[in-house]
Amino acid sequence: MSLRLLRYFIFFLGLTFFGLGNAIAVNVQSLGLHPWEVLNVALFEWFGFTIGTWSVMCGLVLVLIVFVVDRKYINIGTFLNALSIGPIMDFFLHLNILPHETKHWWLNILILLTGIIITGIGGGIYVAAGIGAGPRDGFMLSVSEKTGLSVSWARIVVESLILIIGFILGGPVFIMTFAYTFIQSPVFQFSMKLMRSFIASLEQKRKGQFEVPL
Repeated sequence: MSLRLLRYFIFFLGLTFFGLGNAIAVNVQSLGLHPWEVLNVALFEWFGFTIGTWSVMCGLVLVLIVFVVDRKYINIGTFLNALSIGPIMDFFLHLNILPHETKHWWLNILILLTGIIITGIGGGIYVAAGIGAGPRDGFMLSVSEKTGLSVSWARIVVESLILIIGFILGGPVFIMTFAYTFIQSPVFQFSMKLMRSFIASLEQKRKGQFEVPL
C-alpha cells in the first residue's frame, strides 16, 4: 500500500470514529452535546430529515462561505469531511446497536464520555492523516485570519454563536455541552500526536527501503 493511500485510509478511519462518537453522544443528548451537534439536532427536530443530513448541509454551507472568504482552506479533505461524517453518524444511529439513555445518570454520563473520547480520537486521527481540515475548522481559521483573533478565540466566538442559535431552536444544551472541549481537546491532541508519529515512522521506514548503500 502506498503512503498516500495509507493516509486516505487513516483519514477515513478517523472520520468513522468521529461519526461513531457523535452517534453515541446523540443517544444521551439530554446531558448536552457539542455546539455543532446541538444545532444539528435542533434543525432535525424542527424540519425533519436526519441529524447526519443537517451535519452535511451545515458543512457545505461553511465550505461555500470559506470558498468566498478565503478558499486556501478548502481542499479535497474539506469536502470528504463535510460529506462523510453525517452519513457515518446516521449509519450507526440506524443500526440501533449503540447504548441509549438509561434511568441511571452516572451510566448516561459514562456513555456520553465514551462518545466524547471516541470523537476526540477520531478527530486526532483524521487531522494527522494530513488530507485537509474539515469545513468547521476551515471556517474558524478564516474567521481568525480575517478578524485578527487567535484560532482559540475564533473557535470560542463561532461555537458560542452556534450554541446560542441551537439553544434558541430548542437543541439539547446542558452541563456536558460546556465540558465537551475540556474533555475532547486533550484526547484529540494525544491521538493526533500518536498517529503523526506512526505515519512518520512508516515514511521513514519506506525511505530506508529505497536508500542505496554506498
